[in-house]
Amino acid sequence: MATEITPTCVVIRPEVGLESKQALTRFSGISAENAGAQHLCMHLIEIPPGGRAKAHLHAEHESAVYVLQGEGGMWFGEQLEQHVEVRAGDFIYIPANMSHLPYNRSQTEPCLAVIARTDPKEQESVVLLPHLDGLH
Repeated sequence: MATEITPTCVVIRPEVGLESKQALTRFSGISAENAGAQHLCMHLIEIPPGGRAKAHLHAEHESAVYVLQGEGGMWFGEQLEQHVEVRAGDFIYIPANMSHLPYNRSQTEPCLAVIARTDPKEQESVVLLPHLDGLH
């Protein structure tokens, strides 16, 4: 007989940053693995001064980003042909399956952001796009 787990509230205190598939430092927040989330994940991401992610997309999952500190930018689109710049206080929406490459515009300050995604396992939906990495 299977035991059903009753959902409950969970507090997560991330202490150590881990490198994500996209080459970003991720401080684990809410996910299926650590909180039992079923429909979302939320993490803190740090992009070091002058740093950037690998070009990627999140298969079938939307993302929402809130920039806490610093200035960033993001190339996006099928061939990363579109561009936006962001700063602390800005929100960014990234549709499911959208190719993108975020980076830190500053050479001296880190860029910190909270990222929420409709994927509770977060890294499972990451599809790296190495053929786009050299475009920018």
